[in-house]
Amino acid sequence: MAATPRFRKDAVAVPEEKHPVDETLPPLKMFTSGLQHVAAMYAGVVAPPMIVGPAVGLSATETAFLMGASLFTAGLATLLQTLGFWKIGAKLPFVNGVSFAGVTPMIAIGKGEGENAIPIIFGAIIVAGLVGFIAAPYFGKLVRFFPPVVTGTVITLIGVSLLPVAFNWSQGGNRAAADYGSMKNIGMAALTLAIVLVMRKFLRGFLQQISILLGLVAGTLIALPLGMTSFDAVKNASVVGFPTPFHFGAPQFQVAAIVSMCIVMLVCMTESTADILALGKIVGRPADARTIEGGLRADTLGSALSPLFNGFMCSAFAQNIGLVAMTKVRSRFVVAAGGGILILLGLCPMAASVIGVVPLPVLGGAGVVLFGSVAASGIQTLAGAAMEKGENALIVAASVGIGLIPIAAPEFYHAFPKDLLVVLDSGISTGCVVAILLNLAFNHLGAKRDAAAEAAAEPAF
Repeated sequence: MAATPRFRKDAVAVPEEKHPVDETLPPLKMFTSGLQHVAAMYAGVVAPPMIVGPAVGLSATETAFLMGASLFTAGLATLLQTLGFWKIGAKLPFVNGVSFAGVTPMIAIGKGEGENAIPIIFGAIIVAGLVGFIAAPYFGKLVRFFPPVVTGTVITLIGVSLLPVAFNWSQGGNRAAADYGSMKNIGMAALTLAIVLVMRKFLRGFLQQISILLGLVAGTLIALPLGMTSFDAVKNASVVGFPTPFHFGAPQFQVAAIVSMCIVMLVCMTESTADILALGKIVGRPADARTIEGGLRADTLGSALSPLFNGFMCSAFAQNIGLVAMTKVRSRFVVAAGGGILILLGLCPMAASVIGVVPLPVLGGAGVVLFGSVAASGIQTLAGAAMEKGENALIVAASVGIGLIPIAAPEFYHAFPKDLLVVLDSGISTGCVVAILLNLAFNHLGAKRDAAAEAAAEPAF
């Protein structure tokens, strides 16, 4: 008979130590650290609906509703990423919010559609989200077609395409107004820009991270005695409110709009993949294929569900990755607490309407830095794109040039069919397509032929 194994009586089971990513912190620290993440991303979440709303003809009240919905859906998407379920979620301290990549394409989709603009945009986002969700397991095989030369070009175009919005805000936002472009408006924008830059220069730590938010507050306080703002939006807003599902009507599905948003979804998935890899290194839990797949599923599912609650496409917020690196707080539950705060803010219309107090020239001044930072991020990505190769420089030159057509010559495509304009009027969409095609032509198809030619030219021994 086999001997019965014997154990020492003084042996003590040692519990396996939790990874810092899975640690829970004391409630107060959990809340304050989560609030830091919300403060760092707040301006980035409310900016896209602030741009898209007026561009498609929404009133100030409806735009404020969109901002609240964006906060709510960003919170839901963040919870999907941090807590996750089944095979959904990276389960890293990963913040999700409204993607800037979709702003210009959404404006192009909604142009001239009147009250149908938002339903058409939402319909396209739903389909793009579902397509992305299905494609998530296979996306890893496609990432090689989105090297830095492609992603850097697209991110640069996103920032450059948004800068005209900041310039319009700086002038007052309403071209029909008597004071549009006045020295008072532009002066206020310049002062806000200066405040943001000074804060960025002299503040340190977390305060430096939220310098744009602090600049908005300072600019608004200066504008108050000048009569450039009012609190009517806050007074008329409810304290508690739920983002009514499909508030703007049932989603509508147009092929051209869907194609445009599917291109944006590819861009968002590529950016999120890069961010997941970077965050995995920062927190000491390198992202494997399963983590990336789960993160992309959370991104795409969050995007598909957002229109139900009147939100836009969601993707990673890179600035919060920087905050994780700076604070050394790696717990995903801290970011989940931030997601909960975002949901609460989304359920409080008054909180969302506070941003409506900020005068447009103040927003314009801060927007120059906010949108310019996006372009700078793209340029930083291009710095690692082997630009010394003539082909890569050519890819960037052609893609950026074609992507800038809607900005430099808005009427360039006026003779084209309306359905094509949905894609062509978005420099981000056209620039992305051109960059992908040229990268395939120069760095994949051509590379195979060159390798074969070199092999054939080698002397046999």
